[in-house]
Amino acid sequence: MNKRQHLHKIIFESDTKGGKTFDVALLWCILISILITILDSVPTLNLYFNKAFYWIEWFFTILFSLEYLTRIFISKQPFRYIFSFWGLVDLLAILPTFLSLFISGYHYLLVVRILRLLRVFRILKLVRFNNEAIMLLKALKASSYKIMIFFSTVLTIVILLGTIMYVVEHGDNGFTSIPQSIYWAIITITTVGYGDIVPHTILGKFISSFAMIIGYAIIAVPTGIITVELSKSNETKHNCPQCQTNNNIHANYCSHCGTTLKTKTQ
Repeated sequence: MNKRQHLHKIIFESDTKGGKTFDVALLWCILISILITILDSVPTLNLYFNKAFYWIEWFFTILFSLEYLTRIFISKQPFRYIFSFWGLVDLLAILPTFLSLFISGYHYLLVVRILRLLRVFRILKLVRFNNEAIMLLKALKASSYKIMIFFSTVLTIVILLGTIMYVVEHGDNGFTSIPQSIYWAIITITTVGYGDIVPHTILGKFISSFAMIIGYAIIAVPTGIITVELSKSNETKHNCPQCQTNNNIHANYCSHCGTTLKTKTQ
């Protein structure tokens, strides 16, 4: 095994002692670099440790840059790695520091490095949870049309409430335009209620109360839709011998053609 193959085994694989050591060390470096970025945003800490944070940030950026270039060099298909999910995440992890040389403040985007922590699934052999993740994605996909209809309905309600409130309040008390009133309707229905826009008329307060009550009902709807789809995906099913339709394991007859089914309870 040549040096390039040896490096590939350490950096891209985690089933060896060297690979696990490298990945664990990498995760610690990522965590420390994210912590430094967060602490740097605190004004009092930035005042006293600005230079230290600056040089530590550049140390990790250079370290991750060398790692990224090494991955490209030892990769069997460099372009495939560069345009892969992990390749793009590794690139985004180093770009903000270089961008901060031209535009101030961009280095705070280094928190995108937290995406690199997803490698912990590979290191700790948590890939077994893929089936659960696939099940959740299937449930979201199956309920996507229902959720789209739900959000369309919510959008319609929000626009109607915002427009009505604009008319009722006569453009006063913060309801200076329909978009501003729609903003009020959104924060009211979502039960956030910042309090920066408050109706003063009796009818306006009645509409506001109605919007709050609707908000509590709306919260439960998408949760119920996804829960139903998840319960369906958890149900054990078997195929009809006649038409191959999936049926519940406890079904005696096919729901599509009526063929008698042999259930496990029989």
